[in-house]
Amino acid sequence: MENEDVGEEREPDYRMSLAAERTYLAYLRTGLALLAAGVAVVGALPDAGAQVLRRGVGLGLVLVGGTVLATARPRWIAVDQAMRRGEPLPPSRVARFLGLVLVAAAVAAGVVVLFL
Repeated sequence: MENEDVGEEREPDYRMSLAAERTYLAYLRTGLALLAAGVAVVGALPDAGAQVLRRGVGLGLVLVGGTVLATARPRWIAVDQAMRRGEPLPPSRVARFLGLVLVAAAVAAGVVVLFL
């Protein structure tokens, strides 16, 4: 039996709206933290050595932070629209990408620590 409400706009449960808003704010916090981490990796220890690797890690973190910030609002809008239409929530590609990049950054940071 098909759900007749799918596709029609309706006000979602306020708890779901608040949960989506908290997730949106978490995306913003994560993006800002990545930007700060990228700047810190490059600027906190200017004489620590491994300058090329530190700059690469820092630039990568800044770019990923910017990507997270740029995708936060469109993601929130897509989730809100899906909830209002009674549709399944759209999958998040950002979470997988973010996880892979952070693992790569951790490996690069480990290399910096080992060779200092």
